[in-house]
Amino acid sequence: MEKTIEDKYFEGERILYGLKDARLARVTFGKGESPLKEAVNIEIKDSIFTWKYPLWYDQNVTIDNTTFETMSRSGIWYTKNITVTNSALQAPKLFRRSSDITLDNVHFSDAQETMWTCKDIKITNSQVNGDYFGKDSENIYLDNVSVIGNYVFDGAKNIEVHNSTFVSKDAFWNCENVTIYDSTIDGEYLAWNTKNLTLINCRIESDQGLNYIDNLVIKNCSFLRTDLAFEYVSNMDVEINNKLDSVKNPISGKIKIPQIGTLIMDPRKIDPAKTEIICDKIDQKLDSSDNNQLAKD
Repeated sequence: MEKTIEDKYFEGERILYGLKDARLARVTFGKGESPLKEAVNIEIKDSIFTWKYPLWYDQNVTIDNTTFETMSRSGIWYTKNITVTNSALQAPKLFRRSSDITLDNVHFSDAQETMWTCKDIKITNSQVNGDYFGKDSENIYLDNVSVIGNYVFDGAKNIEVHNSTFVSKDAFWNCENVTIYDSTIDGEYLAWNTKNLTLINCRIESDQGLNYIDNLVIKNCSFLRTDLAFEYVSNMDVEINNKLDSVKNPISGKIKIPQIGTLIMDPRKIDPAKTEIICDKIDQKLDSSDNNQLAKD
């Protein structure tokens, strides 16, 4: 790095606009929009951002042990190649239309509308709190991430998840190419309208979860309090370790499961012969769902 900036306090709009090849340590950016707009090749450590739009249109940014306070909202947009570690991310709408993003040991305390339309994202050992995280993003890798917030990854593509936890209503809606390993998912209406979803060694609780899916693979998963599953799901290859409360109108494929509480196969809606069900015990079979339809809230 050609330039070092240490132990400074800055105020003012675009105060370090276009900064290149610099290292910043113990710097606080006070009131003033876009302090580091169009910066290139910068390292930031032990610093604080307090105001709006701090890192727009930047390239090659490394950040460590840094705080983005609440009013540093809409902070990292149109930026390429950024790594953030060991940092507190308090501001909403923090990432938009950025790429090559690496995050490790970060805490999003308000991730509302964050990580939208981004690509090439790797997040590890982190916590995310907020609704609509990851909307319309692609090429996403998560390992040991906790997400609490509804509508996570709506419309996203190419997602791989390991050892993570999601407490999220309407998670993974409208997605393509999602594979989740060794994780827990808790929330209603899981993964509706998604294509190519694989769940391996997972624990799931979801009212009316896993409906309207094309190409669903489930291996060695356990379900708790999950009802009206697999409605209008096609090309299924499903192996579940425990009882499902109810299964409703799957379109095609195979389900292997020890017990189903209620199996609804309405020939007016689907062709029951196109789904193979291997089950030791089915408590109740219905050929009409008229009295078993629960409307989505």
